[in-house]
Amino acid sequence: MTIAPLSWQELETLTDFQLDTVNGATNAQAQLRLFGMTESDVRVTLYRDNHAWCPYCQKVWLWLEEKQIPYRIKKVTMFCYGKKESWYKRKVPSGMLPALELDDRTITESDDILLALEQVFGCLGWGMQDPEVIPLRRLERLLFRAWCNWLCYRSRSPKEEQYNRDQFTKVVAMVEDALGSTPGDYFLSEFSTADVIFTPYVERMNASLYYYKGYSLREENPRLQAWFAAMETRPTYRGTQSDFHTHAHDLPPQMGGCWENGEPQMLINKARVDNGPWMGLPDVTYPEPENSRAEALQRVIKHHTNIIRVNPADNKLFDEALRCALTHMMTGEVCMPPPGSDSALRYLRDRINVPRDMSIYAAKRLRESLEKTAALVGDSQGTPIPIHHRRDQDPANFVKN
Repeated sequence: MTIAPLSWQELETLTDFQLDTVNGATNAQAQLRLFGMTESDVRVTLYRDNHAWCPYCQKVWLWLEEKQIPYRIKKVTMFCYGKKESWYKRKVPSGMLPALELDDRTITESDDILLALEQVFGCLGWGMQDPEVIPLRRLERLLFRAWCNWLCYRSRSPKEEQYNRDQFTKVVAMVEDALGSTPGDYFLSEFSTADVIFTPYVERMNASLYYYKGYSLREENPRLQAWFAAMETRPTYRGTQSDFHTHAHDLPPQMGGCWENGEPQMLINKARVDNGPWMGLPDVTYPEPENSRAEALQRVIKHHTNIIRVNPADNKLFDEALRCALTHMMTGEVCMPPPGSDSALRYLRDRINVPRDMSIYAAKRLRESLEKTAALVGDSQGTPIPIHHRRDQDPANFVKN
């Protein structure tokens, strides 16, 4: 038995999800963060990318959230998904992100930004130049280089592939030793700048190596597993955290390419990240919030006009199909979409962006319902995700939050 799709007005009655972007939990939709203070307290403006894809932006973002420094956010287009705004090029001629205005100064390069913030607002536990942090900063860069050598260069032989894997896992063993050298699950005895420094790229390593190499960083390294679990207790990290699907497809144009090794486990992992099931993937382990479906519904309703407009399918057909998927997500009932809408539903399934659009569990529930609804009418896939750029995700369609 199937039910008819609910109208947009009826769907609206099924969600009461609300987000205080200014004073509430860390979130990607905010344009101003006050932490209970006033706008007159704001001395900082962070310029970061629209999609929350930039790892260096995440580093500064997470630091500001942890320190609860009042700040404004201005979102800028990354090179890989559209044209850089002219006003930003006038401010930062290189166009690089992030940038930060502190009082009357404009600062670029994430490490320089953190150093400047520390001078004014104090350190987050240990500072960037602390003797205990400096070797950890070096270790993070060593890990980054080993990851790039394995992920971003095509191996000419199985022997070379194994060598690159071994070099990476040797550095991971050093990271495991560093995590094991102090009490608790963080890099030092309590959460600090050191953890902020490791967060962006370790998160991306976890996603990309699972997808392109069949290697699960989080599951194969117990101390990193514990570190991820500790990070996920922090609302600040949860608000900036992305998922495997988003990173697997946002990284290739940023990194200049990501190379699959074609091994059996890699193929299994890739299929699961792309087609589901998404629940249980090692990209998140904290319990699913009760309002994850309500969050997904609220975010789609807010942007549904643009979502429908940018989809390659006929607007009327996709409008009905999307309401079918949302009806299923909220009621659990089968809702048959119109014939020929399977590729349109999967086009959207593939372009849900965490955390720009919604948090991880909300995205998983929405992808799940889009896929289940699409499968009712066929197995056609959406337009493939580009690998040399991501202009299919032009932020101009989503900048109004």
